[in-house]
Parts: sequence; C-alpha cells; structure tokens
Amino acid sequence: QIRGTIFPAPNFNPIMDAQLLGGALQGMSCEKDVLIDVLTQRCNSQRLMIAEAYRDMYGRDLVTDLKENLSHHFKEVMVGLMYPPASYDAHELWHALKGVDTEEKCLIDILASRSNMEIFQMKEAYLMQYNNDLQQDIDSETSGHFRDTLMNLAQGTRMEGYADPSTAAQDAMILWEACQQKTGEHKNMLQMILCNKSYQQLWMVFQEFQNISGQDIVEAINECYDGYFQELLVAIVLCARDKPSYFAYRLYNAIHDFGFHNKTVIRILISRSEIDLMNIRQRYKERYGKSLFHDIKHFASGHYESALLAICAGDTEDY
Repeated sequence: QIRGTIFPAPNFNPIMDAQLLGGALQGMSCEKDVLIDVLTQRCNSQRLMIAEAYRDMYGRDLVTDLKENLSHHFKEVMVGLMYPPASYDAHELWHALKGVDTEEKCLIDILASRSNMEIFQMKEAYLMQYNNDLQQDIDSETSGHFRDTLMNLAQGTRMEGYADPSTAAQDAMILWEACQQKTGEHKNMLQMILCNKSYQQLWMVFQEFQNISGQDIVEAINECYDGYFQELLVAIVLCARDKPSYFAYRLYNAIHDFGFHNKTVIRILISRSEIDLMNIRQRYKERYGKSLFHDIKHFASGHYESALLAICAGDTEDY
C-alpha cells in the first residue's frame, strides 16, 4: 500500500487560509510558523485554491509574496509546495539543465522514477513555463549514452502492466551480453530494455539475469559501466524494483554523503509527499537504523528544519 504524508485537510476553507497567510506575510515581521502550519497541512490542490483566494483578496500573487518575504532553503520549501506536481518537476528539470552546471543527479531522480503520464504532464508544463522542448534541452545539455537514455525515458513510452514470461530470459541474455561486450550497440540494447519494458517484465528479466550470470543486475552494471550512465541505469533498476527504497537511498546519500545536499532533500520530500513518502520513511528506518525524521533534525535547523519535518510528518517514536 502506497502512502504519502500529506492529505487533503478536512473542513478546508481557502478564504480563511488566505487570510491567515495574508496576515502572516503582510505584518511587520513575517510569521513563518503560520506559513508552515497552513502550507504543509494542505494537499497541493488545496494550496492552489488558497493561492486563488489570496489573489482575489489582496490582488497579489502568493508565490511572489513568499519569494519576497522569505530567504534561502526555507523559501525553496515554501515556494516548492505551491507548484502543481508536473510544474514542480518541470521547474527542477529546467534549473538542472540550464543552471551554471548541469545537475545530472536531479535529471536521474526525476526521469528514472516517473510514470508515462507524469512524464507527459511534465513535458507539457515545461513547454508552458519555459517555452522550450524538454527533449531538445536534454539533447543539447547532456551527451553520450547518458543523453540517449534520458531521451528514451523522456519519451514516456514504457509499456504498462504487460509481462511476457517467454521473452524474459531472452531480454536477460541481451542485458548480460551488454555487460560483457560494452559496445555502443550493446549499450543501446541495454537502455532500450530498461527504458521501455514494463516494471512487471523487468522483475522477471532481473530474476532471469541472476539465473544466467549468478550476479545481481545492479552489481553487474556497477562493474561494467561508470559515470552518470551507470548511475542512471542503476536508478532505473532500483525504481523498477521499489521506488520508496530508491528514494530512501537518495535521501540518505543527500543527508550524509555530501554534508547536506539541501536541493535533493527538498525535491524528494515535496515531490513524494502525496505519493509514497510514508513508505520512503519506513524503508529509510529499516535500512539505515535511524529515522528520516531524526536525520533531518540532526542536519537542518530553524524554520527550514520545521518545514521539512512537517512534510516528513514523523511519529512520536521518531523524535
């Protein structure tokens, strides 16, 4: 059972919420606790209704007011919550592609984990927001087999719900050969299978791969390839197996490996909050022994910490 941490608020009143936010933002000092209380306790569609009520009431744009009154990572969290999911993905991809340095890990996280429908909506939002074609931008800002695989994922052509046991061994054999030979043609075959076969099919293919090679597919990829191409292939495999485990692993790395990689933590918490963040928290605790709540508390501080913890929605035993 897939569960998020943010749900529609009962007895929701957008006009009252807009007034609360207006009071918090227009006063002498910005009341950040009020912003956290309102925006992290409403689902995305409710936040959009609040923004509409806010515009009607004050003749101002809520997102603009949040940007003007807040700063640093706390601002990123509050503003990020105001994007519809597809627009938020588009926003993150745009900055990952068009920033000073291309942020490959952001491209991997988003494109390796989204469904066909999510990819379609994200491309539409990208075009609307930036008047650019996502696939053209990927083409011009990345290179090599990494680019080819991202381009394939961005087509959103993965088969859904279909599995054919009779071809699983054949696909596994192609993957195994691709790990042995490593020619351009083999790399193309490898990414074609990983990007286009259904998750149900890939489960069987990975099982067959283990039977043929005596090795887990992730180990084989790690041994045979390197760089962002290798990271992307592994991400696709891990997402096919269990998305919450993939995101738990990414959060753990973002919190522990590079100090605290704020952008990654913010992006994952916001984008998974209404999908499977509760599952991600469970996997995190099972795998790393400490709760996600505990680790965020340890690394973040102030209103930024409070906002992340509110989205994470910890249980009492997580403190």
